[in-house]
Amino acid sequence: MPPTEVAATRADTVAEQPPRVGLLSFLNCRPILWGLRQQGLLPGLEPLSLSAEKAGDRLLAGGLDLGPISLAEYLRHTDELLLLPGLAIAAEGAVMSCHIVSRAPLHDFPAPRVGLTSTSRTTVLLARFLLEERLGLMPRYFTGPPDPAALLRGADAAVVIGDPALRVHFEGVPGCGTALVHDTARLWTEWTGLPMVFAVWAVRREYAERRPGTVAQVHRALLAARDQALERLPRIAAEASVGSGFTEAQLLSYYETLRYDLTREGERAVGRFADLAVQRGLVPGDWALRRFEEAR
Repeated sequence: MPPTEVAATRADTVAEQPPRVGLLSFLNCRPILWGLRQQGLLPGLEPLSLSAEKAGDRLLAGGLDLGPISLAEYLRHTDELLLLPGLAIAAEGAVMSCHIVSRAPLHDFPAPRVGLTSTSRTTVLLARFLLEERLGLMPRYFTGPPDPAALLRGADAAVVIGDPALRVHFEGVPGCGTALVHDTARLWTEWTGLPMVFAVWAVRREYAERRPGTVAQVHRALLAARDQALERLPRIAAEASVGSGFTEAQLLSYYETLRYDLTREGERAVGRFADLAVQRGLVPGDWALRRFEEAR
C-alpha cells in the first residue's frame, strides 16, 4: 500500500475511535452511569469514572473529550470548553453532600480556622462566598484530607463533600456528635433565591469542531440516560446501596433531591456564582457561557 494510503487509513482509524467520556466516581453520578450502561445507549463506550477534581483536570489536559467538570473549573476555561446544554449536577435547596460542619454556630467564630477538603473546588469556593460574603467572617483556611473528622480536628469548621459528606448528613461527624451541619446548597439558595450548580457537562472546543456529529450523539445519549434513570431511581438506589454503606432509602432520598438538568434558573445561578468569582480575580472577567449547539 502506498505511504499516502497508509497515512489516510491511520487517520480514518483515529477518527473512528470512540469518544473518551468521563463520569464522576461519587454516588451522585451513579444514575447517569446506570442509564448509559443498562440502556445500551452508547454501544462500545466505557466511560471513565473519576473524582471531580481528576475528571476536570483530565478534560482540560486533553485526556478526555467530554464529561462533567466542576463549575469553578469550567468558569476558568470557557474559552477551551463548550457547555453541553441541559446537563448538570445541581440542587434547589439542600444537596445533602456538600457541607460546612462546625463545632458551634458559625456566628460564634469571627475568624474561624476552617479545614478545606482537597477533593473539591466548587464547594470550597462556595463555602468561601458563604462564610466571607454572606456571614461576614474572616476565616483562616488550611487544606486537608477528605475526612470530616480529621478536618474538624483542631479546626472550628470544615468543608466536606461527596460520599463522606452524605454520611455526615445521615450520621453526623464521627467522634464529634455535637458538630453542626450546614448544607451549602441550602445556604446558597436562601441567600440568592437560585439553585446551586456544582458541576456541568462540557466538551473540548477543538473536539467539538472536529467531530460535531459524535458530540451530538453523545449529548443525546447522556440526556436519554438521565431521563431513563430518573424514571428508575428506586432500582438505581437499590443497586447502588450494595456495598456502599448507605441504605436503599437513604440513597433514594438523595437521588430524588439532586437535579441533573441545567435550567434557565440554573444558568442564572452560574452567572451569579461567576460574578462573585470574578470579583475575587478567580475567574476571567471575559468568561462566557458558550453552548455546543452554537458552535456546530
